[in-house]
Amino acid sequence: MTAVSLGFPSVSCPVVEMDDSNGEGGQNTAALPADLRHLELEAIRNGTVASVHSWELVTAVDGPGTRMTLFLSGCLLRCQYCHNPDTWKMRDGKITDISELLERVKRYRSVFKATGGGLTISGGEPLMQPSFVKRMFKECRELGIHTTLDTSGFLGKQASDDLLDNVDLVLLDVKSGLPDTYREVTGRALAPTIAFGDRLAERGIAVWVRFVLVPGLTDAVDNVEAVADIVERWPNVERVEVLPFHQMGEDKWDRLGVTYPLHGVKPPDNELQERVRSQFRARGLKVY
Repeated sequence: MTAVSLGFPSVSCPVVEMDDSNGEGGQNTAALPADLRHLELEAIRNGTVASVHSWELVTAVDGPGTRMTLFLSGCLLRCQYCHNPDTWKMRDGKITDISELLERVKRYRSVFKATGGGLTISGGEPLMQPSFVKRMFKECRELGIHTTLDTSGFLGKQASDDLLDNVDLVLLDVKSGLPDTYREVTGRALAPTIAFGDRLAERGIAVWVRFVLVPGLTDAVDNVEAVADIVERWPNVERVEVLPFHQMGEDKWDRLGVTYPLHGVKPPDNELQERVRSQFRARGLKVY
């Protein structure tokens, strides 16, 4: 993927990044000269460019049909089981013009039409770059391409009504149901995700809930019941996906020199997976 030049030192120079120091997020762009920082911030803010980690063409994941999944850089959560820690910092992505990304999407229109697929914007956390997401989904809607937002919901307030007007489906990660467990898993608060889910329910936007099952971390009966309590109140939830934890991301943590907190944890066995799925089914939810 080619990065557009805005006169920055390199395509991987620092871009808008939330500073975790105050616990709520702020902008940390001091590494750039003032004039370049201004240009970069304006481009990100108006959504004409994005900090992009990667993209891939996938089938049967990230939404219905064959999809182009676009992974944006930047995330405030630090999930213990994250398998893409290389997407945490926006400065590690490539500044890419929206026109290039739209051209790439257009190439697959016939595939999307034949399979019922479309574009999924994921991350990192795509709502770190809401203006870009809004622009991209608006363009896709005008092209008749199905749109999916893959988010934790933590930055749900960043999703304007205009952005949500062009979202067909949300993949909402409800990482835990108990506030203390959620903070242990992610380092952040649960409440914003619930608030965003409530907003999606009010608007009637289709949601697929995702829950990562990690033995010893998210698998407690009361934690799963709490997730089910939350999800049960949203009538727009079409399915719940119980995703078994895996160790495929540990090597990325190692390469980044970050201690991996789940070293040695084994994936959930079939018995545990079935127990958790049955807890959701007991609420009348469709479970995968």
